Amino acid sequence: VQLQASGGGLVQPGGSLRLSCAASITIFSFNPMGWYRQAPGKQRELVASTASDGGANYVDSVKGRFTISRDNGKNTIYLQMNSLKPEDTAVYYCNGHRPYGPTLSEHFWGQGTLVTVSS
Repeated sequence: VQLQASGGGLVQPGGSLRLSCAASITIFSFNPMGWYRQAPGKQRELVASTASDGGANYVDSVKGRFTISRDNGKNTIYLQMNSLKPEDTAVYYCNGHRPYGPTLSEHFWGQGTLVTVSS
């Protein structure tokens, strides 16, 4: 199982970026899928997640600015990031949680993609 993340880069404050995460298997295998980020010197935090039923959750700091979405046909999830702030600077990681049963599951991680918000 592979998750391929892309879309990071350098953007000015107030700008936008869209991250993509393509899975090598159907994304219905995961519940949920999401994006984490890790800034220098900080712990990795969950930014947004999407469940197999389409539900979404966001960390408070990105609500109203970021939108997570999924294209089931392309086995891809996206993170649209608008109104970016310098504090959004981090390495962003795609994650898929794959349940195998009531007590067994596995997390899969994509490679990180760096988002830098700076003027």
